[in-house]
Amino acid sequence: MPPPPRSVPQVPDWVIIPGGNLGNVYAFYKGFKMAQELGLVDRVPRMVVAQAENANPLYRAYKEGWDKFEPVKAKTTFASAIQIGDPVSIDRAIYALKGCDGVVEQATEEELMDAAARADLTGMFNCPHTGVALAALMKLRENGTIAASDRTVVVSTAHGLKFAQSKVAYHAKEIQGMAGTFANPPVPVAESLESVVDAIKGKFDIQPKA
Repeated sequence: MPPPPRSVPQVPDWVIIPGGNLGNVYAFYKGFKMAQELGLVDRVPRMVVAQAENANPLYRAYKEGWDKFEPVKAKTTFASAIQIGDPVSIDRAIYALKGCDGVVEQATEEELMDAAARADLTGMFNCPHTGVALAALMKLRENGTIAASDRTVVVSTAHGLKFAQSKVAYHAKEIQGMAGTFANPPVPVAESLESVVDAIKGKFDIQPKA
């Protein structure tokens, strides 16, 4: 009796990746491409590279139809790990995006911080780089590039605790020129477990059991 046919794992329709030096973009593409060649998946997902507007050389090249790439002088961005104006892996990234019919989107500082804070409302604690990717997702959904029925994966590159200072500043509305639309004001507490527990009980109006 022949063995049952092996099912091919399904891949998402889109993978959204924060992009700085862009090595990760090519790595994702190469991995999916190799899996396809081995028969492990039936296709390569379309990829989105999300860049901060303050460091967006790939986005600019994409908007020019890939005809030319020019390095930029990166400005300060909360997404500091992708604050790169002359990416090392630019050629391989463009090759990957052409190969998967990918796109590039950007996010302003306010957009990326808003997106991270909005996602935090679900219980996550996202880094600013993930905020760039989430902002790109929202923009591409709004303009119809990504459909409501599309399965989309957003790559989270770090935990928000690595960027606690900027996260607290956003939620405390201490960042000049930023509205902090999704701010959840921090509550100062003493450095003790009891104080933390009391603050949580007060926040959610938790009453002790009788």
